[in-house]
Amino acid sequence: MVCFMPVLLPLYFRSIESGDLACSGLQLPMALTILPGPLTLCVCLLPASGFVEAGKLLVVPMDGSHWFTMRSVVEKHIRRGHEVVTVMPEVSWQLGQSLNFTVKTYSTSYTLECLDHMFKVFADTQWKNPEQTLYSALMGSSRTFFELFFSHCRSLFNNKKLVEFLKESSFDAVFLDPFDMCGLIVAKYFSLPSVIFTREVFCHYLEEGVQCPGPLSYVPRMLLRLTDAMTFKERVQKYIAHLEEHLLCPYFFKTSLEIASEILQTPVTLYDVFSQVSVWLLRTDFVLEFPRPVMPNMIFIGGINCHQGKLLSKVHHLSFGT
Repeated sequence: MVCFMPVLLPLYFRSIESGDLACSGLQLPMALTILPGPLTLCVCLLPASGFVEAGKLLVVPMDGSHWFTMRSVVEKHIRRGHEVVTVMPEVSWQLGQSLNFTVKTYSTSYTLECLDHMFKVFADTQWKNPEQTLYSALMGSSRTFFELFFSHCRSLFNNKKLVEFLKESSFDAVFLDPFDMCGLIVAKYFSLPSVIFTREVFCHYLEEGVQCPGPLSYVPRMLLRLTDAMTFKERVQKYIAHLEEHLLCPYFFKTSLEIASEILQTPVTLYDVFSQVSVWLLRTDFVLEFPRPVMPNMIFIGGINCHQGKLLSKVHHLSFGT
């Protein structure tokens, strides 16, 4: 059997074995138990074959809280000797703060003030109407904000000097957050394996793209607040929500698909983009999820979207006389 992804797998499994995945608690034997027998043997032979030397990783992050835990994984890989290059827009909230690895930036068509304003409108809408349906959320200010947010990918590829640098750098894999499809577009453009870092995407295309079974009668969907023990009425509600996703998600990701089609110079669908995932690092723990099928390339690693915890300040004990 020919071992697939000969460069990506050593980089990934060395990271697991040495504890690079932050907050994961995942051990190598656990990961191997979900792999087919021949592939398990192939992976076990990798450390002896010399392939476990440091790899070269391209990181395409997403701004905001999504970056907090992703950054901790990136920094762990750097400490283990891997070469990491991160591409990010010049205008961002969190991406440009105190970075200790190679960063390549590109200009955007929007300013920070514009981004702040659009996000404020989006956030205010969510607070005022937290019970709104997926349809209402995607058709309103949310879509306008994310259209602006997703447009940075076009700016990345308009930077010909940066694109040439990425092409000549011969990366082993792309590490990305799939909610912002730019990382997937980059991976497809440069024909690189993609390692995604997320819990899930509210649209169903990611699960279907990686061919993960998701029976509608048993597997709850995000945002519906349903359990895996649904009544008949709740199952009907879920089917309607699933149909709603099919109708609205292409509309929500319209800007990203237009950018992908321009860059790849061919019509692109959401299935085309999401079906190329090589490894899915599930940023959650299986004990926190309802039972659901997972594929061999879907690995539970734990972790949440938050800053790394800091030590509590010293507590002074006060004694009171009786």
